[in-house]
Amino acid sequence: MATVIRLARYGAKKRPYYHIVVTDSRNARNSGNVLEVVGKYDPMLARDNEKRVVLKIEEIKAWLAKGAKPSDRVYKFLVKAGLKDAKPIPNQTKKNLPSEKTQQKAKDKADKLAKIAEEKAAAEAAAKAAAEAPAEEAPVETATDAVAE
Repeated sequence: MATVIRLARYGAKKRPYYHIVVTDSRNARNSGNVLEVVGKYDPMLARDNEKRVVLKIEEIKAWLAKGAKPSDRVYKFLVKAGLKDAKPIPNQTKKNLPSEKTQQKAKDKADKLAKIAEEKAAAEAAAKAAAEAPAEEAPVETATDAVAE
C-alpha cells in the first residue's frame, strides 16, 4: 500500500482548516479513510503564529520511516520543522536564452558600438590636443606690433 502524508480539508466555506493525515494514495482527499491524523494546519492564522501548523513529530517520523511520501505542501512544513532537507533548486534550462545566432549578432553589435565609441573618444582627445597645441605655439601680438604694420 502506497501511503502519503497530505492535507484533508475541513472547515466552512471560505474558512479552510486542514488536518495533516496519513492515508492510502488511492483514497480521495476527504474520503475519511485515514490511517492517522498527524497534524493540523490553519491558513487563516498569521504566518508567525505557532498554532498555524501543528505537527506530531514522532508519528510523522514513524510514517516517514515506513515509506510514506509527503505532498508538496506538507514537505514544506516538514522542512520548516527540520524533519527534511529542502529540495534543491533545479538548474534553469537554456530555453529562455536567445539562439546562438541571435547572441552572436548582439555581441557583434556591442563590439561595433564599443569600437565606434573608442574611435570617437580618440578623435575628441586628438581635437582637444590640437586645440591646446596651437594656442601655446601662436605668437602673442602686442599692441606695438599691430601699430608698426
